[in-house]
Amino acid sequence: MRKVISTEKIPIKLWLDDIEDGALEQVKNIANLPFAFRHVAVMPDSHQGYGMPIGGVLATKGVVIPNAVGVDIGCGMCAVKTSLTEIDTDTLKKIMGEIRKEIPVGFNHHKERQDDSLMPKFFPDYDTKIVTEQFESALKQIGTLGGGNHFIEIQKGSDGFLWIMVHSGSRNFGLKIADYYNKKAVAMNEKWYSIVPTKQELAFLPIESEEGQSYLREMQYAVDFALANRGLMMKRIRDIFQEITKTDMTTDMINIAHNYASIENHFGENVWIHRKGATLAREGTIGIIPGSQGSKSHIVKGLGNKESFESCSHGAGRRMGRKEAIRTLDLEAEKKRLDDMGVIHAIRGKEDLEEAPSAYKDIEVVMENQKDLVEIEVSLTPLAVIKG
Repeated sequence: MRKVISTEKIPIKLWLDDIEDGALEQVKNIANLPFAFRHVAVMPDSHQGYGMPIGGVLATKGVVIPNAVGVDIGCGMCAVKTSLTEIDTDTLKKIMGEIRKEIPVGFNHHKERQDDSLMPKFFPDYDTKIVTEQFESALKQIGTLGGGNHFIEIQKGSDGFLWIMVHSGSRNFGLKIADYYNKKAVAMNEKWYSIVPTKQELAFLPIESEEGQSYLREMQYAVDFALANRGLMMKRIRDIFQEITKTDMTTDMINIAHNYASIENHFGENVWIHRKGATLAREGTIGIIPGSQGSKSHIVKGLGNKESFESCSHGAGRRMGRKEAIRTLDLEAEKKRLDDMGVIHAIRGKEDLEEAPSAYKDIEVVMENQKDLVEIEVSLTPLAVIKG
């Protein structure tokens, strides 16, 4: 932990020195919520979000806050260690080309609906309005990467093996569920004359309310769908690797989500932990902390630090906004940086600068700031990247 702010209703515990003003204001807002529990934890990759910063961990009693989970519910990482120790550039390019054919990226979906059996169990008897409405569309979205900072990356591990990593979320499910229930929460809070100002974007749903229960069911479905989405992509990438390299691809997949709320016991009480751009780091938990497409990622093991609500960062975290990156970064310099590293990268034009390495914080500083939260098991150097 780097420092503690004690000026608000509950303490704010930070694992970084350089929190931006907007994110700090948001952290102070959540530290003054009447139902916030114990303290607020701010991870070293934190930056401003909607209502609550990305990289924030908030415990509440009796309520859930849709904006403290975020719009890409269940977004997370998965990784698989291959049996390969070396790969030549031509083979790597062939693999990446086949992945692009098999896995739609950005706003693209599959042309044909995928098999129903790939979807998480669906219980239409419950109030799952958004899941019901979006289910058919999602059958063309499962097994697709999405846009923004989502990626597929082939890496060389410090353990000597090649790894495959995928970062993706719940596609349209998460966005629709987040928007619908945030609007419900805003309307209910206005009706109750809630003391939480609307402008803070922290409208809440009581856990015991019908709306709260419906949100939790739909949120969990989005978490499950996001895992199924990553799992299907990883299966198809494994099949491509196996076909081209003739190697065994039976190792287990590591999975960790970073946008969700769950009931957990902390400091002797059952509370709702909101992790928004933060991952579970319970003692012994194996997690994934990615860098940018030009820096290392890390497979980590949680240390179970109680002060962070057993959480850690979900990545390097943005150093600048997307528009700022496009406006200020030098395209040729960013391309040269990746070319010099020998990375088969995704920086082609000016718009791609929003995901350039320089748009992100230094992952090694982030890892140093949370060495009391996790320990590094394997460091992964990028070889080839597909961005959403």
